Formats: sequence, C-alpha cells, structure tokens
Amino acid sequence: MSVEVNNESEIAADLERISALGRHILSELHVHPETEVSIILMDEEPMSALHVEWMDIDGPTDVMSFPMDELRPGRPGSPTEAGMLGDIVICPQVATTQAAAGGHSVEDEILLLTTHGMLHLLGFDHAEPEEKEIMFALQRQLLEGFLGRPAPRETMN
Repeated sequence: MSVEVNNESEIAADLERISALGRHILSELHVHPETEVSIILMDEEPMSALHVEWMDIDGPTDVMSFPMDELRPGRPGSPTEAGMLGDIVICPQVATTQAAAGGHSVEDEILLLTTHGMLHLLGFDHAEPEEKEIMFALQRQLLEGFLGRPAPRETMN
C-alpha cells in the first residue's frame, strides 16, 4: 500500500506515523495492497482557498477528502480492486486548536483527522445521524486498534 505523506505546513508532524496509520486503515478495511493514497498537511491560507473552491465556505477547515477511484472497503479474502483512493488534506493549525479543545495532543488530532479523511475516501459520511454513528464508531475502532489505547474524543468541525 502506498500512503504518501507530505508536510507543506509550518507545523512539524510525524509523517511516518501518519503513513503507518494510513496503511493500517487500508489493511483493516481490506483495500487492495497496491492502492495509493496521498495525505498533505497544509497551512491555513491554502486550506482556506481549497475550502472556498470546493465547499464555497470561507476560512480553513480541519480536513478535506478528494476521492478518485471511488473504492469501497473490501471483505476478508475479497479485497477491493487496486486503484488511486484519493487525496486527504489536513490543516495542522486547525488541528492544534481542536486538540486544545479536546484535551489531547496535536499528533492525536492529526491521526484522528487522517482516519476521518480515509473513511470519507472509502465512501463513509456523517450527514445523517445513523451514518454518523456508523462512521464515528468505525473511526474510533480503527484509531484505537492503531494506537493500542483509547482514541481521542472527536472535536472536528
């Protein structure tokens, strides 16, 4: 699995750990081992520009996902087809604010946002209460499986 992580922000981040989480999620959800995903950490100004361009909402947001091949989770013994899953863009400055509000580390918040973004790329959403319950339970399960401890509380926009 190819999980490329680039930090284009002014905030330091553990890129290998973010990549390892991405690989963990893809493996746990039975996504083909040749699938590719890109994660970019971006400062507030370019994130604001993306937010306006794609969502028509002013100001930076925490995470945005841009799916490409519209892959969905596979099943044990039946992984998805190989493909380009898409791109995730995370704003560490927004993550810093949310981490403080949630009482956990910025690293934990970035890992939470990575998990959230990966699930969006795989077709999960939280617009409806029942969708949110499913997505956030899976998000917590995947992150706790990676961390080996309770996941941070969701503080996302």
